[in-house]
Amino acid sequence: MVDKDEAGGFELVAARFCYNKKSLDCISFWTWSELLVALKECQDLLSASDSSLILEKILDCVVTRLASLVVASPCTCSSENTRISWWFEDLLVLKIDLIDKVIRMSISRNIDHATISKFLLCYQRSRFLTATPTEKCKIMEVMINLLSLLDRSSFSCKLLFGIFRVVSSLKISSHHKSILENLIGSQLDRATIDFLLVPSSRRKAYVYDVNLVLRLVKAFYIEGRCFLLDSRLRKVASLVDSYLVEVAADSHLSPSKFAALVLVLPDDARESHDRLFQAIDIYLEVHGGLCEAKKMKICSALNYAKLSTDALKHLARNPKFPSRIAIQVFINQQSKLENLFEDKTHLVDTFSSSVFAEESIDEKVSSDQVLVYAKRINLPNKAEHLDVQLQGMQCTITELEKYCGIMQTQIGNIPRTRLSSLGNNARFLPKLCS
Repeated sequence: MVDKDEAGGFELVAARFCYNKKSLDCISFWTWSELLVALKECQDLLSASDSSLILEKILDCVVTRLASLVVASPCTCSSENTRISWWFEDLLVLKIDLIDKVIRMSISRNIDHATISKFLLCYQRSRFLTATPTEKCKIMEVMINLLSLLDRSSFSCKLLFGIFRVVSSLKISSHHKSILENLIGSQLDRATIDFLLVPSSRRKAYVYDVNLVLRLVKAFYIEGRCFLLDSRLRKVASLVDSYLVEVAADSHLSPSKFAALVLVLPDDARESHDRLFQAIDIYLEVHGGLCEAKKMKICSALNYAKLSTDALKHLARNPKFPSRIAIQVFINQQSKLENLFEDKTHLVDTFSSSVFAEESIDEKVSSDQVLVYAKRINLPNKAEHLDVQLQGMQCTITELEKYCGIMQTQIGNIPRTRLSSLGNNARFLPKLCS
């Protein structure tokens, strides 16, 4: 309720424009300038928790003007952006509590969310020029609340990180910080590595705010749990890998924090684990005194099946990694070789029984010789023999691939009449030799 003094003030506002409480319906005919003057008078007489019939009427009329596509702007516009934002400067004089009311009403009237977000940024920059620290906190908290009501596509990730940098120097509530981080997390797939390299607080020894990134990734999952596309997940994984490479060289970053970073994403988020391996390699180089248990915890994030051949060779010969890791790599490579050998053997049998029954290829490696070579590959008893064994496996794979290439050449030279004699088996040839 408004007390008598305030009621008298509102009557004075109405009287100033030759209106009284019995003719409030005529407010809709006031000019834009008259509405702005009345709005400023109201905010001076109205406390943050109060409301009044006149104020609501004025606000309704102001937002109606903003929402109307019929009413032209009261200024001559030279561009589309000017036509959309002609009212920005007029509302910059309003206090943040009144801006909160205007924007919430504008959202309910379906005014373009992108335009609203641009106005909020414009308002924040303008008011910060003269605002006290307390007023700045209030402006940012209201701004964060209003942004959370808008469509996520109406503002950029760059805008959100800009707001984050501003509030980092202010004492806003933890609740509003959490809202802002959730907003950023929902757009993490649009971020770049520069956005994530936020310095840690002075109380932390490590260079960058690792805890922030962990919270943002978790917020990304929470916000997108119902419609998380693989493409978005891949972008976040690539971003996290780039961040890992950056922070891995920090000598003050604890093993537990680094392990939390490498394990924050599920295995299926990455198509390749080469960048992850690179980051772990750098970290183990800088933190040479880690025990085997901590190394194994960090390395548990690696999926050897998603490592390239070069990465596997580097990993197997890398003394910084636990010895058990090298043995696991060897087993993984041996499994790959066995699968490749089975595919090539099936291909050899198919051609030997049909197309190449009367032909010999001098350059090819005998399948029996390959089998004998492969059977000689057994798990070594000593870790120092792993490198020799891996080189042998790579040699075998090279020979098998060369053999497949020879057969592909022969397929291209076979007349169609001869291929037709293969019957239904012909459909397997391109797939196995691809």
